[in-house]
Amino acid sequence: MKKIIFITASIVVIIGIGIGLYSFFRVKKNPNELVLFGNVDVRQVDIGFRVPGRVAEVCFEEGDFVPEGSLMAVLEKSPYDSQIQEAEANLASILASLENADILLTRRELAVETGGVSWEEVDNAYASRSELLANYLSAEATLNIAIDNMNYTEVCAPTDGIILSRIREPGTVVNVAEPVYTLSVCSPVWIRAYVSEPDLGKIFYGMEAEIYTDSGNVYTGQIGFISPVAEFTPKTVETTQLRTDLVYRLRVYADNPDRYLKQGMPVTVKLHVQNGEKK
Repeated sequence: MKKIIFITASIVVIIGIGIGLYSFFRVKKNPNELVLFGNVDVRQVDIGFRVPGRVAEVCFEEGDFVPEGSLMAVLEKSPYDSQIQEAEANLASILASLENADILLTRRELAVETGGVSWEEVDNAYASRSELLANYLSAEATLNIAIDNMNYTEVCAPTDGIILSRIREPGTVVNVAEPVYTLSVCSPVWIRAYVSEPDLGKIFYGMEAEIYTDSGNVYTGQIGFISPVAEFTPKTVETTQLRTDLVYRLRVYADNPDRYLKQGMPVTVKLHVQNGEKK
């Protein structure tokens, strides 16, 4: 009998403790607060050259922070320098011929008035000058292309970022657009989250948001994009059961990001809603 009483009392105590813990840790759902889960979006840029060549220098290592406009890599310049010199020489030659054609045309026009030459010779001089002028414009364009190609032997950071991968080393011969670095874009910082269809009518563009990290940091932001197309919840976001639900992707821009808000970091987004209006 004592054993039964002891077991019964133990069960009652365990149930009481369980109810107490549940009441203590239970989070009451706020009807005016919509809680979403997402990640800081990872955006990458493959950095490459617009011309082929042999890599002469790479300036950063993996993990380095790269300010916008920083020189990142350089190709050997000698082939492109030779192209510029060749284009300059060709342009100078055509210019000399063009100047002579101008003088010859002027003489023919003066001589035709006195009967010294025929109009056919004047026409031929004019045609020759026009042809040389076209050649001059073509050579000038060729020189500009050569100068552009020389400038393309250097590649600079299009935005602030962090080097994720250093793919090529000095001495490597690369083709056009072959990546030398993979750069993680730092700004702007936004969070990719998903909202279910019943909650879609509670949010709107420009709606204020609070962003919480697992480290305890809090940031402010606003909704900058709401997808018009429904999709299934990505596998990396929710449980197997919830993956079958249709959701809408949204993007929350962080207003005050710092170095602690890193790409790929999981975050919690809280939106204050009340009948579809901001609180």
